Amino acid sequence: MANVLLEMKNIIKEFPGVIALNNVNIQVKQGEIHCLVGENGAGKSTLMKVLSGVYPYGSYSGEIIFNGEIMNFSNISDSENVGIAIIYQELALVPELSIYENIFLGHEIKSGFLKTVDWNETVIRAKAELLKVKLNINPDVKVKELGIGKQQLVEITKALSKNVKLLILDEPTAALNEGDSENLLNLLIELKNQGVTSIMISHKLKEVLAIADTITVLRDGQTICSLDCKGTNVTESMIIKNMVGREIADIYPKRKSVDIGEVNLEVKNWNAFDKTNRHVLKDINLNVRKGEIIGISGLMGSGRTEFALSIFGNSTDYKISGETFIEGNEVLLKTPYHAIKSGIAYVSEDRKGNGLILINDIIENISIANLKKISKYGVLNKSVEIINAEKFRNALKIKTPSIEQIVGNLSGGNQQKVSLSKWLFTNPNVLILDEPTRGIDVGAKFEIYTIMNELVKQGMSIIMISSELSEILGMSDRVYVMSEGKITGELAIKEANQEKIMELATIGGH
Repeated sequence: MANVLLEMKNIIKEFPGVIALNNVNIQVKQGEIHCLVGENGAGKSTLMKVLSGVYPYGSYSGEIIFNGEIMNFSNISDSENVGIAIIYQELALVPELSIYENIFLGHEIKSGFLKTVDWNETVIRAKAELLKVKLNINPDVKVKELGIGKQQLVEITKALSKNVKLLILDEPTAALNEGDSENLLNLLIELKNQGVTSIMISHKLKEVLAIADTITVLRDGQTICSLDCKGTNVTESMIIKNMVGREIADIYPKRKSVDIGEVNLEVKNWNAFDKTNRHVLKDINLNVRKGEIIGISGLMGSGRTEFALSIFGNSTDYKISGETFIEGNEVLLKTPYHAIKSGIAYVSEDRKGNGLILINDIIENISIANLKKISKYGVLNKSVEIINAEKFRNALKIKTPSIEQIVGNLSGGNQQKVSLSKWLFTNPNVLILDEPTRGIDVGAKFEIYTIMNELVKQGMSIIMISSELSEILGMSDRVYVMSEGKITGELAIKEANQEKIMELATIGGH
């Protein structure tokens, strides 16, 4: 049996009024990829923060045994000093600094009597470290000029430069496209072969099954089971059952027959140029009918989000030409205000950055897009606002002790429900969902899909942008595929499959 590198025994972590971890136990073997799964709020990230010293010794009970020794970390530097490195979903890089400066930030290479930073050696070492992650790039480049996939590799390089023994990755592929995700997973396997042990937190169960040696499932702050992927035939449905405490027979709930109505929104000959005069969107023609979900698929950078933003009032100030029609009538959507007034709502892919005000409570976040509805003569009616928030809390099953809860303290799935509630409060006819289930667990996904089905049943039109092909195929009535700013194909769902979509997504937009 392989040596145990890490053991966390009987870990209990409490916050005011909440037991986040309740006697959690986990063993990680030397040289394995150990995946940690569970619903949002199950305690995965909290457990890793205990391990890395973010929550210091004394703020929890239980034991951390690493390399055979009991560890009492006071801070994250203590865990780094013994070879534990954690990479969060929100990367901890400084955009304005170069790659080499980021890699050695906090553990600079110094030389000479005065122990000043040796920049020449730093660049040489940075190049060598970057090759370990197969990133052949000039280390002088500023991090802000890199795509998210390469930034993720720089973050891993930074960890490797500290002689890491245990690498922890929290949702590392959440913001990556399929190509970058595959590269990252292959890198973890390579690092494993070099003796680096990894713990990966992920909601993407297909990725988990592709690389995991062991899977530990947490639910409601407790260890449910650890599954040996090498000795057992572990399946996705087996993991889901342990995660949510019940079987989800079909992750994409079947929609009862919905009458697809007349065209609700139509876009004709739609072109957009950005501030550098780059042709971002090229002759887009698209429509969505009442009671219909259309999926927009394509690789990252294909123009999907740019299209959504351009028709939702063009907040990015593209130079636009083309026509938009709502129920057959041409409309000018010059600003988000005009779009909202015309019955269009847009749920951003970045709920934390653009969708919600994380320091405000649920009540304020839900009402902010339609304050006129709960105001009279410019005065906000707080009683109506509270009643409205409670209505959405119940309708969308937002899990919270109170609607006065700060949104930043909610799980990802519940944050997404608040973001959705905000836009449903504007009474839209057309709802644009940009990556509606990014970074949320399988149980919360099912709930979001169920809400979508209910909305189209009521006659709403939904445009869903998604990087997950299974989601596109599982929820759409029709699929538009984009590549390089152009629609390269339209598929009825009966004729759509992953191969056809990927072929259309990679043929180019010229």
